[in-house]
Amino acid sequence: MQQLIYFFQKYKYFLFFLFLEVIAVALIINNHSFHKNKFISSTNYIVGSLYKKTSDISEYLNLKRSNHILTEENLVLKNKLEKLTTYLDSLSSKKITDTINLNQNYEYTSGKVIKNSFHRVNNFITINRGKENNVLKEMGVVNSKGIIGITDNVSNKFARVQSILNSKSNINAKFKNNNHYGTLTWNGIDYNIVQLTDIPRQAIFNKGDTIITGGRSTIFPDGIPIGTVIGVPEKLSAVNSIDIKLFNDMSNLGHIYIITNLNKEEIKNVENKNE
Repeated sequence: MQQLIYFFQKYKYFLFFLFLEVIAVALIINNHSFHKNKFISSTNYIVGSLYKKTSDISEYLNLKRSNHILTEENLVLKNKLEKLTTYLDSLSSKKITDTINLNQNYEYTSGKVIKNSFHRVNNFITINRGKENNVLKEMGVVNSKGIIGITDNVSNKFARVQSILNSKSNINAKFKNNNHYGTLTWNGIDYNIVQLTDIPRQAIFNKGDTIITGGRSTIFPDGIPIGTVIGVPEKLSAVNSIDIKLFNDMSNLGHIYIITNLNKEEIKNVENKNE
């Protein structure tokens, strides 16, 4: 308190001068419309800038929550889209008798990558979903850009995914603009490029053509994006292999979706019956 009194005593003339200056500026602003408009404009600009900075900081701090909300919204939309696709397929084949009891073929569960390897020959990914979330072995894993891999080991809370960047990975794929199929593999060299092998010799394709999942397994639905053709050989060799540039950046994976084929067991039972 003594220091405060001493401060005012020491600078009383200067403080009195500032006080008079403030009064003078206030009188000028209030009595002259030009100065008043300029002052209001400057104040609005400063306050607006402060609000924008505060909003930007708040938005940045809430990115994690916003991403979570968007992931959940996408999950709902994916499941609705799957139901609609099933409806349209049934409609085109004239098999609909009761749209209320129409069953979808696939269901999606959201999750997140917590560990990712992409520099090895056999790469694996760990996700934060497991048996508690109805995640089992041999389920497809994708994100908004395309396929990521297939679950191969599952605990209660976590699952390991065999990445498409794995020498043992073999995924059914096809050209989007025709029905020629092949097998998606990886040669272990570039994590941005995979190979489509076993392509029929009569297949016609061009650089830039899109490759999608073929739907000939119980793991991935038909039509999930994979990548584009980056090179066309003059003549297909005995191996019939071409390079595919992935849509996904496999070194930067975050939110993912696990695909459940709701008819998987029934399909397997039918396929294994004769065996």
